[in-house]
Amino acid sequence: MGQKTRKTPQKKPDFKHADLAAFIDHTLLKPDATAEAIDTLCREAIDYRFASVCVNPVNVPRAVKNLDQTGIPVAAVVGFPLGANTWEIKAAETRDLVARGAREIDMVINIGALKNADFRCVFKDIEAVTQAAQGCVVKVILETALLSHDEKVAACILAKAAGATFVKTSTGFGPSGATAEDVALMRKIVGSDMGVKASGGIRDTATARAMIAAGATRLGASASVAIVKGS
Repeated sequence: MGQKTRKTPQKKPDFKHADLAAFIDHTLLKPDATAEAIDTLCREAIDYRFASVCVNPVNVPRAVKNLDQTGIPVAAVVGFPLGANTWEIKAAETRDLVARGAREIDMVINIGALKNADFRCVFKDIEAVTQAAQGCVVKVILETALLSHDEKVAACILAKAAGATFVKTSTGFGPSGATAEDVALMRKIVGSDMGVKASGGIRDTATARAMIAAGATRLGASASVAIVKGS
């Protein structure tokens, strides 16, 4: 008779809020991020099973290499952080990042065009990126702190019409970050067909849970480990 194979017990997560990890894009967008910091970001994403890592374009190849065969995608920012590039440049940047292995794109809209009520321009800006993404996830950053209520509504409608996957509150570089009120408004406008990502200023477990309760299906955070540990 063959020897019985002993089942190795599954190691339990050593953090209090393991359910939150699947919501979090583990993020490092500082301009002074080193190669070592990107490596650490990726190790933490593997250890805690975050939804993705989100990095600047120059760091995509290193993150892709670190996360190879892990099932954790790399998200890259486009037109970041001002959104003031032309749509042609945003589309070219998106194609380049997808070719380098990014599977999620977080793009900043043309905020000035939105405030000018140039909705055709805003739509084209988003549509160009969604088409260039070739089926990859596209998250549209509105920078809600700079927008009126009506502008937030219009941005959500345009992002949905242009085929984006998510609407997202903030870059983290604006005057303020996500609020539960903005998340709830965005969820109301896009309905259940799109994701809503809350980003900017989410540094603790209570805030993360408040954003999810308001309708967020993804969170952007650099304090991800502290959030899931409840520390």
